[in-house]
Amino acid sequence: MAPSITHVSGTVTSDAECRFTESGIAVCRFRLTQTPSQWDAGTRQWRDGTPISYVCTAWRNLARNTAESLTAGVTILAKGRITEIKDNSIYLSVDDIGISLRQRIAYTQASLPSPAATAPVTPPPTPQPDPPSAPRPPATGPGSPPAWWEEHRSSGWSDTRTSAADGTPLHLGR
Repeated sequence: MAPSITHVSGTVTSDAECRFTESGIAVCRFRLTQTPSQWDAGTRQWRDGTPISYVCTAWRNLARNTAESLTAGVTILAKGRITEIKDNSIYLSVDDIGISLRQRIAYTQASLPSPAATAPVTPPPTPQPDPPSAPRPPATGPGSPPAWWEEHRSSGWSDTRTSAADGTPLHLGR
């Protein structure tokens, strides 16, 4: 009977150590802790369950890439086969590893970003209203607005007047 495949999401608790067999095959070992969440109906909250410890082993190219990529504290997703259970640890022969993007950003070697991409993503600043401008002195001379124009402009255009030319109402301050 073939061992069943399992998927584990957890935090790497030791730096990955890479060694080579006598025939030159890379093998990497690291520890992983999974802390399942459980719903507590009494308090109506999620709480952490009992942590599960894994001793993970990766081989060949996966071992080399794991040793270069993982450090303690990184949350990963691992797919593999349980090979043994002893000393309160589950031994997992890992077939594939992915970095969890729940708490970090990951970049691939093939698509490295520009240096600007390392800046944290922040929302744009909230536009601030322009500060009130100082009242302008009324302009005088040909082509200047009449004195009542400046009075109403500086007061906020708050009333309705009639036009001097034809008696139609001017709607100000809508």
